[in-house]
Amino acid sequence: MPHHYPQENIQQCISRYRYLFCVDLEATCDDVGQDEPARPLIVTPDEMETIELGLVVVDQREHRVVDSFQSFIRPRLHPLLTSFCKALTTINQRDIDTAPGFVEVMQQVDDFSRSYENAAWVSWGKYDATQIRRDGRINQSSSILEALAHYNVKDWFEQVYAKRPGGLKPSVEQLGLPWSGTYHRGIDDARNVAAIVLHLIEKSVR
Repeated sequence: MPHHYPQENIQQCISRYRYLFCVDLEATCDDVGQDEPARPLIVTPDEMETIELGLVVVDQREHRVVDSFQSFIRPRLHPLLTSFCKALTTINQRDIDTAPGFVEVMQQVDDFSRSYENAAWVSWGKYDATQIRRDGRINQSSSILEALAHYNVKDWFEQVYAKRPGGLKPSVEQLGLPWSGTYHRGIDDARNVAAIVLHLIEKSVR
């Protein structure tokens, strides 16, 4: 289970680690459209599985992004993506059909992370930490991320600006930062989380 230090300010958090893994997960999902008749969800919230993992490495000593990792992940419970999920994420069925499973991708993340000792991971909100635990439960496996401290970048935003942020893209635009890539794609969202992290670190040390 990821560790949390919700009472620490951003400076206390970043002083512990050289590297921050900025992570964004996209997962299987479903919703009933306004024009659809009522129906059961194909994928319920407790059945959601990660289908893309994006990870961007921020080196705090150099104050820049130094590396990244991306992989699609083949889900077990619902291998066919819903129309809602494909529209939301722009991930297509071919990406998923040829992807490795969760256990294999987590081994790849473990191997990747070995180059970056003294690291924690961060995400935009609490969802990603919850989702990685759910994936571990579904696959009866664990992730290196569960062994690392996790921080919620929304908490850091609130500490610096004294207000709670909304969604990722509106927050990037609110800070005057350029948006990179496609919203709700794991690697692109992770890059934008990294941009916010670098901005907040810079603001917090002024």
